[in-house]
Amino acid sequence: MAVVSEATVTSKSRRAKPAGVEVRPPEPAGAAEPAGLGSHELGWALGVLLRSHRDLVSRVLGDFPHGPRGYQTLAEVMRGEQPSQLALANRLGIDRTVMTYLIDDLVAAGLVERRPNPTDRRQRQIVATPKGEAALASLCDQVTEAENAMLGALDDDERELFRRLVLKAAHGVGSVDHSGDACTIIEDALRD
Repeated sequence: MAVVSEATVTSKSRRAKPAGVEVRPPEPAGAAEPAGLGSHELGWALGVLLRSHRDLVSRVLGDFPHGPRGYQTLAEVMRGEQPSQLALANRLGIDRTVMTYLIDDLVAAGLVERRPNPTDRRQRQIVATPKGEAALASLCDQVTEAENAMLGALDDDERELFRRLVLKAAHGVGSVDHSGDACTIIEDALRD
């Protein structure tokens, strides 16, 4: 028998439940792991966390251009390790055409600017403006708070361990290098 959370059933479908489907109320936050879920349910757990992250962080970012994707792009620009817009797109896994529009909007908001790359004049380097640095610095703590809320079932040490393990796993997937915490990098840059 299929089990569906009541939160996922629309009012129309409540009138005519499909045969063999049991509707249960949603689990309260912090509820014990549902019966039958174990380590083989990593995909389920990652999906739940990803959706929660998207929802919570999107609320924090409000009208920031392109929401979480724009925030991550600006954070990566602040790291200063990508020599071109194309390298930035590759690093973040964003289609280069989409990246062009995203950067256009960050430029229009005064958060970044395109400059000639000093080592290759055929390329444009994306550089954070002082307004972009300040915007990212002001949002960093709020994003961390949202992430901590998402990981509320874990204590402080567990959250730190979880973050380190997720980053380690992400590093192992491919050539993407996400070394360094964006907030720390921003704080260091603002001190200079």
